Amino acid sequence: MSTIAKGAGLKARHIHFIALGSAIGTGLFYGSAGAIQAAGPSVLLVYLLGGAVVYFMLRALGEMAVQMPVAGSFAEYVREHLGGWSGYITGWMYAFEMIIVCLADLTAIAIYMKFWFPDTPQWVWVAITLLIVGAANLASARWFGELEFGMTIIKVSAVIAMILGGAAILIFNLGDGNQHVGIDNLWNDGGFMPNGPTGMISAFILVLFAFGGTEIIGVTASEAEDPEKTIPKAVNTVPVRILLFYVLAIFFIVSINPWRTITGEQSPFVQIFSTLGVNWAAALLNVVVISAALSAINSDLFGAGRVITGMARSGQAPAFMGVTKRGVPVMTTICLLVVLIVGVVANYLMPDSIFATIAELATFATIFVWLMILLAQVASRRHMTATQAAELKFPVPFWPYGQYFAIAFIIFTFGIMVWQPDFHMALIAGIVFTVVMTGLYFVRRSRTEA
Repeated sequence: MSTIAKGAGLKARHIHFIALGSAIGTGLFYGSAGAIQAAGPSVLLVYLLGGAVVYFMLRALGEMAVQMPVAGSFAEYVREHLGGWSGYITGWMYAFEMIIVCLADLTAIAIYMKFWFPDTPQWVWVAITLLIVGAANLASARWFGELEFGMTIIKVSAVIAMILGGAAILIFNLGDGNQHVGIDNLWNDGGFMPNGPTGMISAFILVLFAFGGTEIIGVTASEAEDPEKTIPKAVNTVPVRILLFYVLAIFFIVSINPWRTITGEQSPFVQIFSTLGVNWAAALLNVVVISAALSAINSDLFGAGRVITGMARSGQAPAFMGVTKRGVPVMTTICLLVVLIVGVVANYLMPDSIFATIAELATFATIFVWLMILLAQVASRRHMTATQAAELKFPVPFWPYGQYFAIAFIIFTFGIMVWQPDFHMALIAGIVFTVVMTGLYFVRRSRTEA
């Protein structure tokens, strides 16, 4: 495997904030409403379970990334430990995931901007957004890190403000009196699990979608100035981030608003600020969701670009995509930007329901990548001697039980997609993509061997 030059520009604070903001996005600010409707207050358990899966996946990725920080990250680890096809399909599945999420966020930004500029054509905001994130990604890893740093500060500040506001409402009874406010909202309307185990299981897809993107921590390893220190610190903040930004935030939301009132017509965060009498809550949230979407596009381009570049260097993507300038995969990033331009045009021609489908499809791609990361780490351990395992600088905890739990949970989630008809379109699209890319892999390999 080929490493890239150290000192490429991502400092400890960049890595930390990328880790901090990677799971705070549209999935939390808007998607949480759908998860609450499906599971009721028991959605708290779903976030805890999903968070545990994410933690074990990131520890698996962290173990491999600290041991060997390379361009291509997990796609290269999977190729090394599970074989050529596995690495190839993992890398392209990740790129596929990043592109479809970018498409959703690009269109979302254009829609959000109509709040202030209703008469401006949507394509203007799409073009401006692509220029901003394109420039940040083409300039250097440092500029990418600075933009992500700023966007994460906005997102994190909004969540902390909501948590503090929620605590104030509960402690000082600041509600407007229109509905009951109290911790007993967790169980006084149908119980803690009002829709039964089925409702709770249905929320798994939405919750895992919200956690999508956290794997970018592994991609940053090859750009970090000191991956042996920064990656473990970033990964180890995951449990605290999940408890604070997800579980605690959702706890206040369902305590202040009876779960049936969280309909998804507005963000649960807006409902918190509205209860506090903050009349400009909609405008405030608009700033936050624009920042979240911009941050997502920025980091998704970064991650997809680095993974494809690593694949190109190992012969699993066109050779020109492996060329970098100042450590930046210029041609790969440009290709991704062109795909986004074409994709956004197509996105405008489709009905609004495309966003729900994109979320489901992104979840398929996300958990597929997570599964391959976990399997690669398990395979890597089986290739080690006891001495080599003991010398690991960032070993996974609770080996091997934590890994087996995460793998079983992800397989179970695929089963949910088979079981529930709403997810069949995304499941079929994911399978078709896998089959097509597999065909291209074997065609390319046969030509190479000829």
